[in-house]
Parts: sequence; structure tokens; C-alpha cells
Amino acid sequence: MELYLDLFSQPCRSVFLLAKVLEIPFEFKYVNLATGQHLGDEFGKVSLMRKVPVMKDEEFVLTESTAILEYMVQKHRAPDHWFPSELLLRARINEYLSWQHTNLRAHGSKIFLLKMLFPLMMGCEVPKEKMDTAMEDLNMSLTQLENYFLQNKLFIIGDKISVADIVAMAEIMQPVGTGVDVFTGRPKLSAWRDRVTAQVGVELFKEANEVIMKAKDLPQNIDKTALEMMKPKFQKMFS
Repeated sequence: MELYLDLFSQPCRSVFLLAKVLEIPFEFKYVNLATGQHLGDEFGKVSLMRKVPVMKDEEFVLTESTAILEYMVQKHRAPDHWFPSELLLRARINEYLSWQHTNLRAHGSKIFLLKMLFPLMMGCEVPKEKMDTAMEDLNMSLTQLENYFLQNKLFIIGDKISVADIVAMAEIMQPVGTGVDVFTGRPKLSAWRDRVTAQVGVELFKEANEVIMKAKDLPQNIDKTALEMMKPKFQKMFS
């Protein structure tokens, strides 16, 4: 199995973490997002989507992180708690995975873009009102994660970890990497983070998040050509 990844990406981290936890042998194929490698012709031969993560299992190529996660669980016959066969538990995982795209993922990603790329793309600091609004949206998602998905459970679907927890943690670490401490004043969220870390292993958790925790170095590593290619879309998004 080959996994095409850049651990700056939240979906890539979730795929990397699960593959490691399940001890699935794979070759790490680094795709440098900062240099626009994913947009090049060579990577286009791997996936016409030109996005990461991508899994290549012999001749079978699969995109989309949640599809890859489920594939790995099923093919490698992972313990049932990762993606339960029981209908209601699996429905809860799918509920979270459906919700997070336009909530926790969208809002955490926006914080990352505003803090890391906005000054480069727009030539000025982020206006305070724009950042305040983004933080309000992120906090709303975090509160929903706590109050609806976690409630008083150890993990998102109950007393055992699942792919939902892996995905959620990967998303939360995106704003954390920019210096936003989302755990302050949230003891329930903090306790859940500690349980997830313990389940995957402290060293593996550090390995998976080492790159994002150095996010402050990203602006100086972005290729100028890639930067110019991204500018029009970014400026349209935040103008």
C-alpha cells in the first residue's frame, strides 16, 4: 500500500494515524502542498483529483480520507470499535463524519488560513472583526462537539475509540498548530484529547502532529510559484 500524504493536512493525519495504529504496512509518499506538488503533472498521474490523501493499494486508487479510513478498517479486519458493524453505532460515526465537513473542519481550517496565509496573500494582517468571527464559529463547533457528540461519553460513539475520534482530533490540531489553545476552559474536551492520545500512543500522536505544530514555519517554506497560483482563489475567498 502507498499513502500519498502531507501531514500539514488534517485528512492526511487521520489516515496516517489509523494506518499506524492498525499496523498496516505502507509506503509514505510525501506530497508537498506548500510547493504545489499536488498540482503537478506527476501527481496527476496518481490522482486526477490532485488532492491528498490518496491511497494506492496495488492497482486500486482511492481518494477522500473517510473512504480510505473505512477501506483500511474493512480490508485489514480492524477491531470492530474503529468502524462498528452494529447499525446504530456506525450511523453515529457517519453522522459525525457528515457533520464535521461544514463545521469543525471548515471553521478550524479557516483559523489556519487566516493566521498562516492571510498576511501573505492579502498583504496585511487579518482584520480583528474577521478573526473574531472565525473564532466564534470555531467555538460554536467545539461546543457542539462537546455537548452533542461527546456528551458524557469517553469517546464520540461510546466507551471505545473510533475513526470519528481520529478525524475530530486531526481537525482540532489544525488551529492548535497556529497557537490557538482550543482546550483552555474546556475540561471535557481536554479529557477527551488525553484519552485519544493515550489510545493511539503518545509518541505516535506527537509524530503525526509534529509538522502542524511547526505551522509558524509554513509561510517561509511556500514556493513563490505555488503562492501565485493560490492567490486568486484565496483573495476571492477572503476579500
